[in-house]
Amino acid sequence: MRLTRLLALAACFLGMAAPAAEPIRIGVSGPFTGGSSPMGLSMRDGIRIAADEINAAGGLLGRPVQLVERDDEARNERGAQVAQELIRKERIVAAVGIVNTGVALASQRHYQEARIPVITAVATGSVVTRQFLPPQHPDNFVFRMSANDTIQAAMIVEEAVERRHFRRLAILADSTNYGQLGRDDLLRVLEKKGIRPVAVEQFHIRDIDMSRQLLRARQAGAETLLLYGIGPELAQIANGAAKLGWQVPIIGGWPLSMSNFIDSAGPNGEGATMPQTFIQEADTPKRAAFIAAWQKRARSERMPSPSAAAQGYDGMHLLAAAIRQAGTTHGSRVREALEDLKEKVEGVIMTYERPFSRSDHETIDSPGQVVMGEVRGGRVVRAHDDNNRKKAAK
Repeated sequence: MRLTRLLALAACFLGMAAPAAEPIRIGVSGPFTGGSSPMGLSMRDGIRIAADEINAAGGLLGRPVQLVERDDEARNERGAQVAQELIRKERIVAAVGIVNTGVALASQRHYQEARIPVITAVATGSVVTRQFLPPQHPDNFVFRMSANDTIQAAMIVEEAVERRHFRRLAILADSTNYGQLGRDDLLRVLEKKGIRPVAVEQFHIRDIDMSRQLLRARQAGAETLLLYGIGPELAQIANGAAKLGWQVPIIGGWPLSMSNFIDSAGPNGEGATMPQTFIQEADTPKRAAFIAAWQKRARSERMPSPSAAAQGYDGMHLLAAAIRQAGTTHGSRVREALEDLKEKVEGVIMTYERPFSRSDHETIDSPGQVVMGEVRGGRVVRAHDDNNRKKAAK
């Protein structure tokens, strides 16, 4: 009888499930509400899809990945608060996210001080990855997925000056860090070409009347508008130009691809041209699977910001590869792995082979890695591609 009881107890203990492995907590922050939300939500869903794939394959280091998400509301002070909360309260080991340049500059310092790697998925201000460089900071914990504005400004000017042969250019930029730093990048590129813009105008977030800036640009003889802002205000510019009866080409930063620009500008946004790291085209099996997964998760056919979605997805997979290589979640070891990543990672933007180095924390280093997109038929297609124009027109 005693032996029977012992055998029963042993069977009971053996049958009990092993304790669940502690999850690896990854911080995800971005604007999930407000004017920047098309970028933030697209990025977040891209990261979620990547995390689902990682967990379906067994997680990392035998542990599941858990995303800890926070809305930074595109506000600098909120972004800094979110970063501190994720680090101190949520005990994350790394972060992927951040959409707005000002938020990045305000919040990244907390990751740097905590020696926690952050892969900035979307913010494009050229200074983002240069915030913590030697000799003041021997180790830089900030990495980036997007095409920075030094690259984008060169592409915008190339489109306006070399491809379309415009010489009388007006720059309209918002008053945020993103807009003003982007304006400065444009001015530097134009100066190298010996071109001075005929007008340089500023506007603010939530401005709804751009007639003053547009009238000055038109009176100065502008042949095209070079824009740096986000969707809602960019739409006000396109609509304002139409109200003035001014059919002026629009070329600008990648937020011209945002759904709230395309939808609010309507026909006035047709032909707007911008750099893109990713066009929503199922032209490879990997991209087709990603787009289908995004559409299923978001319950929407069109990505509000395709580049943001793809950059979030690829960034999460690069972080996972670094954690696997490091064999630990220790911040410095993960940073070192990112700087010398040996695993080839197939993303939807590209296949990454040693995307970072000790001195270069940018995945995209040249305009050749980026394409120009164009709004046609209410969506973004590849610019200068007649086949895509025909498809969009149907």
